Amino acid sequence: MNNKIVIESLSMDLMRVAIGYNRKSIKMADRFSEEAMRRISEIQKSNIEPYFVKILEKIPTILLDKDKTQKSENALTYSILCKNYARKFLS
Repeated sequence: MNNKIVIESLSMDLMRVAIGYNRKSIKMADRFSEEAMRRISEIQKSNIEPYFVKILEKIPTILLDKDKTQKSENALTYSILCKNYARKFLS
């Protein structure tokens, strides 16, 4: 699958995680956390910049955080990073 599509989908999954925790919809947020984890494994890391690989490697850690507020904020941040990377480098 095309890396651009996968990274944009990852961005949307992370956005939904942030929205879910913000709205106290824990089930929804947990479901999209699982989706985000699956998306990361779909990315062909040999075709992307090394600094972005490091960012991708941090996402599972933030999704396992116990503090739901912090997890929401981090998911939003990483969502934006993924969206910006896909727009700038994978167009």
